[in-house]
Amino acid sequence: MTYDMSSPTRTPQPGIRLRVDLGGDPRPDRSAKIEAHLRVDVAADGAPTDLPAVRLAVIIAVDVAESNRAAVRYALPAALKALPDRISFAVLGSGPEPVRCYPRGTDEWAVADRDERRRAAFVSGSLPLHGEEPRPAGYAAWLARARALLAGRPVSVRHLVLITDGSSAGADPRLDEELDSCAGQLTCDVFAIGARFAPDPLLALAERLHGTAEFVDDGLGRAITAAIQRLRRVHTPQLPIEVAVKPSVRQVSLSEKAPQPHRLRGLPQPGRPHSWSFPTYQWEQGTRDYLLTLVADSGADPLETELQFAMVSVGEVHAPVVARWHIPDLSPPQALTGAGSVRDLQATVRMRSALRRGLEALQEGRLDVARECLGEAARLAVRFGEEWVLDEIRTVADIEDAASGRVRPRIVDADALGPMILRAGSRPGAPLSETAGTRPRPLCRRCHTPAGAEARHCVSCGVKLL
Repeated sequence: MTYDMSSPTRTPQPGIRLRVDLGGDPRPDRSAKIEAHLRVDVAADGAPTDLPAVRLAVIIAVDVAESNRAAVRYALPAALKALPDRISFAVLGSGPEPVRCYPRGTDEWAVADRDERRRAAFVSGSLPLHGEEPRPAGYAAWLARARALLAGRPVSVRHLVLITDGSSAGADPRLDEELDSCAGQLTCDVFAIGARFAPDPLLALAERLHGTAEFVDDGLGRAITAAIQRLRRVHTPQLPIEVAVKPSVRQVSLSEKAPQPHRLRGLPQPGRPHSWSFPTYQWEQGTRDYLLTLVADSGADPLETELQFAMVSVGEVHAPVVARWHIPDLSPPQALTGAGSVRDLQATVRMRSALRRGLEALQEGRLDVARECLGEAARLAVRFGEEWVLDEIRTVADIEDAASGRVRPRIVDADALGPMILRAGSRPGAPLSETAGTRPRPLCRRCHTPAGAEARHCVSCGVKLL
């Protein structure tokens, strides 16, 4: 079921359009799952083209071993020289614990101007990096240091740029706890260099802190500059998606699927026992796709009656999630406009997951698992026209028939797969193709057999369709 709603917004806030496409009418159960595709379109509508740099605070953290100094020797000074005027910034170097190397002295933050940029670039040439011993403290220590610094800078956008060669990788029991502490306090982009980093913790950083994880073989300075420029295109630094549900809904989850896969954390609302707020960040002009999942109990609800299970709100724009409990074999499922978008959303998630699992299996030498997973990724890539997925598969396998999912993995260098796993987990995806305007499938009024969208007579009983 599709709802397209918009409301006027106050300048300079962006214009918002919210649409809900329901996956289908659920069958009654104590734990029935209701899934809906949320599409949020944001237009600038008079908002400034660039966020003023004075509203940004950025930490550039360099988690790199001394043996990889060449990778940052020229990139870091170039990125510092390109900082916009009036942005707040700090640079952290490496050691057993993160070390603030700029600004020096008692000031925790520098504000960029010509002299500050020149001094920072000069100091970065002697940036402390990891030695052989002792082992670096781990990613949780970088996050904790950044969080403490940013807490004293009350600006709209607080961001960490982490450059890592995997020096801080390894079992870190504090990482999940620190990621929870950082939620809502900062966002993070990760740039991986070298060949020996572990992709999983970097993907966790990017997903949980609403950023990207990217392998950079060349052009690190340009990548850092582009990340900061992207922050300035943010029209709304934080915008919660609020979901109010009926009492029979026991579980609520929401995840962003495009353009970036992000896990969203639901926050209960004080005094509103059936309301949840999901903070989202760095809203630019464009479209985002989300998957909303509700788990509901049908025990006290009437059957075959349209019911509102939730109200979704983004800013001042609202849209309901409406469905009915469908009794199997007694009545046909309701034909919902846009229902295919939920299936497509789930399929694109499976495509990314299959690609990542296939690459990980290949890294571990499990060729049978790699063949199965990469084959599924190839088949779905053909369906959605995702040529980049097929290009990734061709790097490690021979594609015999992409449409049917037949691939033959090759034995490859395990170290070369880290960058590919990062791309599979963090590469931006295009919004789903438009499906909400499709015509619903007609049902035969006599035997309730579904028919094609252009059908004029029932294929089962021959009656003329409405």
